[in-house]
Amino acid sequence: MSGKDRQKQLAREHYERQNQRRIEREARAKRNAIIGTSVGVVVVIGGVVAATTLLGGGDSPATASPETSVSAEASANPSETGTAAKPTAFDPASGTCGYVADADGSPAKSVGTPPAKVDTKPKTMTLKTNQGDIVIAVDAGKTPCTVNSFAFLAEKKFFNGSKCHRLGSDQFPMLQCGDPLAKADGKSQTDGQGGPGYRFVNENLEGAKYTRGVVAMANSGPDTNGSQFFIVYGDTQLPAQYTPFGTVTKGLEIIDKVNKGGVITPGPDGTGAPKETVEIKNVTMSNKS
Repeated sequence: MSGKDRQKQLAREHYERQNQRRIEREARAKRNAIIGTSVGVVVVIGGVVAATTLLGGGDSPATASPETSVSAEASANPSETGTAAKPTAFDPASGTCGYVADADGSPAKSVGTPPAKVDTKPKTMTLKTNQGDIVIAVDAGKTPCTVNSFAFLAEKKFFNGSKCHRLGSDQFPMLQCGDPLAKADGKSQTDGQGGPGYRFVNENLEGAKYTRGVVAMANSGPDTNGSQFFIVYGDTQLPAQYTPFGTVTKGLEIIDKVNKGGVITPGPDGTGAPKETVEIKNVTMSNKS
């Protein structure tokens, strides 16, 4: 092959890669109707609530399917999505999970990557907040990769000083937390974009229900979990797309109090930063169930 032919081939391959990335970005925008790390727009269709996600990087809103849903912030720079490494599910034989670097370019508070080896014993996670303690029984047996990640982030003091940035509505009863960079002041346009710089698989989705007290992961698509999570304070009909990893055993009245306070600047869906600030002082993980 001559040098000129080689240049033509490289140019053609470059064009094909760019085109494929464009297709992937459009597909990603269309599917980002899941529980999210950004403010969404809730639309009532035939009595069913649908959420849409505001994407990062200047992309237009993605339209949700006509189901109750919440969406994760899409990548501000998803051009490498097609070539990014894929996280792997828990392997019972080796007792390990596969965490991978988040190549999407989203803002991150990087503290490293969780150890692959996980502990599947029952655990209790406690969120110490300025409003009081929220105690969560987490299921490491059904969600080993998720619980292992929270244990790692807790040890690294990842959540210390972070604020829950999104309070839901009567149609969408949840409090979303876990963005370490969120200001939760009703003004920030970047709340909901932060994460730990890595991602991992969805777990425990079969028959998943999002009823009062359930704690689940926010994501921007299959296997894009990071650090953001939501606490449900009422029953909601979400599709089984968000890893339910725990149940509140103490402190749900705190969420009720915050809910009564309302939001600072309601979005079109009625959600927004809560007037009653919820700041996570620290997170601890105990082997006591």
